[in-house]
Amino acid sequence: MALLQWALPRLGLRWQGFRRVRRQVCRRIARRLEELGLPDCAAYRSYLDANDEEWVELDRCCRVTISRFWRDRAVFETLRDVVLPALGPAVRAWSVGCASGEEPYSLVLAAAEAGVAIDVLATDVDHALLERARAARYPESSLRGLPPALRAQAFADGRLAPAHRERVTFALHDVRDDPPGGSFDLVLCRNVAFTYFADDVQRAVAGHLHRALRPAGALVVGAHETPAPGPFEPWLRDRGVWRRASAPRNRSAV
Repeated sequence: MALLQWALPRLGLRWQGFRRVRRQVCRRIARRLEELGLPDCAAYRSYLDANDEEWVELDRCCRVTISRFWRDRAVFETLRDVVLPALGPAVRAWSVGCASGEEPYSLVLAAAEAGVAIDVLATDVDHALLERARAARYPESSLRGLPPALRAQAFADGRLAPAHRERVTFALHDVRDDPPGGSFDLVLCRNVAFTYFADDVQRAVAGHLHRALRPAGALVVGAHETPAPGPFEPWLRDRGVWRRASAPRNRSAV
């Protein structure tokens, strides 16, 4: 724990944001120590000081990937019933930190139920997760949150139907970098930047998302997250839905 508390700020991450997942991350770090043949965290800290490239491996250990279809069901029902129809009839969306694809594919299913045409760019920093997402084959544990009728219509033997898969394009991208090109009607950045990133990184990411969204476009964050208030205004706040403000303002002025 002491190692993690020391290292997270150096990675641009918040110690407080890892409250519920610290043990998971510490187990990954323990496995990394075994791989390196290091006896303890003090030795690993010295190793980090001597090997700058190891920070990339530590950053990988700190990634949290909790994903399943229709995660936070009320959010996807709100997207289906309110947000997508308001943004439609055709929507271009960006799913940030898409992991193995459950979120962007859930968005496609919600759009199909709403009768809204959608194209989704889904991005993540992990090559392996993106390959799993492209395969679109999922275990029972990932699918159990879906409404039964929707699951029966959209999946066969755990694999998503081609008509839904083709609505999503997957790409390697870090949300801390400049946003992808083009303008989006909807961005999902849930339980990533505004939970785990340090405050200054959150502000930078909020600026990236503001630039990526069209005027009055929608940003969806985790229900317990709050984006920087200058660039965004609440829309359906209890569901984590915000709108792009006309222009970003300095946070200290809000």
